[in-house]
Amino acid sequence: MKHLDIKKVLRDADMVGTEAVVCGWVRTFRDSAQVAFLELADGTSFSKLQVVIDKNTLKVDPECTKLGASVAVKGTVVKAYKGDGNELNATEVALLGACPPDYPIQKKRTTLEFLRGIPHLRLRTNTFAAVFRVRSVAAQAIHRYFHERGYYYINAPLITACDCEGAGEMFRVTTQPWNSAAKSEEEYYKNDFFGVKAGLSVSGQLEGEVAATALGKIYTFGPSFRAENSNTTRHLAEFWHVEPEIAFAELPDVIEIAEEMLKYLIRAVLAECPEEMKFFDSFVEKGLIEKLNHVANSDFAICPYTEAIEILKKENARFQFPVEWGSDLQSEHEKYLTEIVYKRPVFVTDYPKEIKSFYMKQNADGKTVAATDLLVPGIGEIIGGSEREADLAKLKAAIQARGMDMASYKQYLDLRTFGTVPHGGFGLGFERFVMYCTGIENIRDVTLFPRSAKNIM
Repeated sequence: MKHLDIKKVLRDADMVGTEAVVCGWVRTFRDSAQVAFLELADGTSFSKLQVVIDKNTLKVDPECTKLGASVAVKGTVVKAYKGDGNELNATEVALLGACPPDYPIQKKRTTLEFLRGIPHLRLRTNTFAAVFRVRSVAAQAIHRYFHERGYYYINAPLITACDCEGAGEMFRVTTQPWNSAAKSEEEYYKNDFFGVKAGLSVSGQLEGEVAATALGKIYTFGPSFRAENSNTTRHLAEFWHVEPEIAFAELPDVIEIAEEMLKYLIRAVLAECPEEMKFFDSFVEKGLIEKLNHVANSDFAICPYTEAIEILKKENARFQFPVEWGSDLQSEHEKYLTEIVYKRPVFVTDYPKEIKSFYMKQNADGKTVAATDLLVPGIGEIIGGSEREADLAKLKAAIQARGMDMASYKQYLDLRTFGTVPHGGFGLGFERFVMYCTGIENIRDVTLFPRSAKNIM
């Protein structure tokens, strides 16, 4: 069906006086003695198109006025009677898809919690349509940022035999039925599709390092999977990951790139989604736009882990989880640092090596690694990165100390044998970034079909 996007009909002043056909879903219907009004949405804009129906000249099927019904409307574009933009004086209204009275998207029931139970329909609400337009714009901005700076886009494999984080939180990939007669894991997987134990990737980093040591600057952007039985508002079993890897880069370079990228993405969202951001600022998080502008125009703080622990220990009484050197930071600690102490994003650096991944470069003190987490107000950790260990002996020792299978990392170790270089990178949890930009508090509300423990709707 040849039709125009509602966004164009709404905003293009040159269309006034012309004939147009639009298609969309009925969002509201108002009736009076002489005139009726339909509000239509087709997903192309936050604002809805008002369709004016002169009841003296046009008879409309009542099914076309039901909430949720899809219709095609032909008419003349006129300047809106109230406010900016245009509206449509209808000459024809045709039903495309009827919608019964039990349509679940009703104003009286559309809480976020209720809508999580109908993920296939929730995008038809203002909130979720706005979230996913922001998500799309942010994804495009990620590709644009790296392309403009000479990075190459790499697609890392999703099925792997190597646990990047070494935490054992991988989903298994197998074609084998359960076999209780197998005497060992090796025997069980011998006849499997790959002949060895395989799983869904928790990160594209290790493959990204392979590409970076040949192409210089690369990034991956795709799904990652973590079989972590966590039911917090910040965790998913399947999420999207932005992971640049940069050859000849040290930790200060990683920090600089991460800050620049985050600011670039925020500015893109503010510039390209003004209506959506105004909605979020009004109805989801008051002061959101001001907060994001502040972040985009601030210098981020840098605080070594040891210094952060000393700051937090002075306030131990206020925390549910007291801190000591060597402990990981909890959400309450991250919020205190960003919202009370620094009042802006902060890079915490140089963590104890025991609480960080095996691949991070060991510092000269023998106790810490050249790692950083970027903490932002309201969300906590949004980026994790490090300089990677380039010393073969130290990397082998780290793998051995964690009881990991050395043979599984042969290709990764080869990178340290054949022309090793200083290099580093980071990972941005894409859903957490979308949460930060929209003010949405639950990560399940910024992904299309959230996957979490006991939930695969």
